[in-house]
Amino acid sequence: MKEYKLIAKTFSGLEDVLAKEVKRIGGKNVRRGKRAVFYEGDLELIYKSNYQLRTALRILKEIEHFNFKDVDQFYLKCKRIKWQNYFTVDQNFVINSVVVNSRDFRNSMFTSLKVKDAIADYFRENFGKRPNVDTENPDIIINVHVFQDNCTLSIDSSGESLHKRGYRVKQGEAPLNEVLAAGMINLTGWLGNSDFMDPMCGSGTLAIEAAMIAQNIPPAKFRKEFAFKNWNDFDPVLWEKITEPVEKREFRHKIYASDISGSNLLNAQTNARRALVFNKIQFACTDFKNLDVKLDNATIVTNPPYGERLRENDLDGLYSMIGERLKHQFAGNSAWILSSAFESLKFVGLKPSQKIDLFNGALKCKYNNYRLFEGKEK
Repeated sequence: MKEYKLIAKTFSGLEDVLAKEVKRIGGKNVRRGKRAVFYEGDLELIYKSNYQLRTALRILKEIEHFNFKDVDQFYLKCKRIKWQNYFTVDQNFVINSVVVNSRDFRNSMFTSLKVKDAIADYFRENFGKRPNVDTENPDIIINVHVFQDNCTLSIDSSGESLHKRGYRVKQGEAPLNEVLAAGMINLTGWLGNSDFMDPMCGSGTLAIEAAMIAQNIPPAKFRKEFAFKNWNDFDPVLWEKITEPVEKREFRHKIYASDISGSNLLNAQTNARRALVFNKIQFACTDFKNLDVKLDNATIVTNPPYGERLRENDLDGLYSMIGERLKHQFAGNSAWILSSAFESLKFVGLKPSQKIDLFNGALKCKYNNYRLFEGKEK
């Protein structure tokens, strides 16, 4: 089977996690980039990447890479590509461009326009008509990356971002992205070999992703649409083989998810039912300061309010309460907190053993690990 150059996009801070995932499913010549992992593989690996990678946002297949000296040469090199190898004149397409440090291209819209013109002219000259652009529901998504005088053209195999797993129907005010949640769990090293808890669970993303990891449920199991299904080389038999049900891994431990908000908890339970993991999660509607759960050697991961989209009257007091509860109620476990409220994080009052920079949307966050010892740390 033909090998392709592939790019898996992710969030800043999750590149190493994603690189390990790519190697695990058979990616070759794997190397990490900025918010991306570069690797090589065949059509089967493209399908596997979309279906099995928990920390990938989208999978791109490179179709052309070239240097150019000006806009005219850029247009001619785009027009020279045999576009009928990738889609037909009856399919519609859209172009997404990223431009970095380019003398010739000041913005991504102008870049996209030039590629669109090249494609339209190519089809018109060779087939007498041109395909239409559709920004809402395109059959084919072309990704253009211009860095200085280098251009990489790729075809997006995913379509909608892969964080859209297909199980979330309800969400709270500030839902955690599923890819980020899976990455956060991965960074803790938790694989389902102990209990797991999120005491401020919102719409349940961390607990649901944990339950899927623990039982080896593929992240895209409930997702129906992928852009590669519109490609002219789509192989339904191969896709069926990759998506054949696998035996769930047995999970003998417990996952706890609680939230002070009844509506948040109801959303989390609805989403967990859709993901078929409801029976693996113990839900409770309670304030963290009243949460009575006995844990030993467990992993606690939470994403408390930052005071950005969620209003919190006393953010410092909230973080102080979190620290007190972790220290006095949950000694003997490992806790991880994601927050962009850097000043309030100090009120946790515990010394982090590890600090990782992550982004939650546009917000720069610290992802801090606190090892919770009985008494004083030796």
